[in-house]
Amino acid sequence: QVQLVESGGGLVETGGSLRLSCVASGNIFNYNMGWYRQAPGKQRELVARSTTAGITTYGESVKGRFAISRDNAKNTVYLQMNALKPEDTAVYYCNSAPRSIFAWGQGTQVTVSA
Repeated sequence: QVQLVESGGGLVETGGSLRLSCVASGNIFNYNMGWYRQAPGKQRELVARSTTAGITTYGESVKGRFAISRDNAKNTVYLQMNALKPEDTAVYYCNSAPRSIFAWGQGTQVTVSA
């Protein structure tokens, strides 16, 4: 079973940037991967997805600000987040997408101050 470890979160001001990383313990090149987030009191949502061919799609709320990328040789998925807003505050997770088949990691907290 692939284990996922997310990192790179933190506290940032509105308009700032962060780069999240997700390292998988096994090969992910055969999987479409995504970044999800869960804000307090809300359901987990998929915000960015990268297919095995590198085709990317984004949720409307992050389109134009976030960019997902992957390095299959390193079994790593990245999320570059720019122009951050307070509403981006959440715990961010990676997993296969759109259906999550791996065990969830601990996630990484992103907090955007107003």
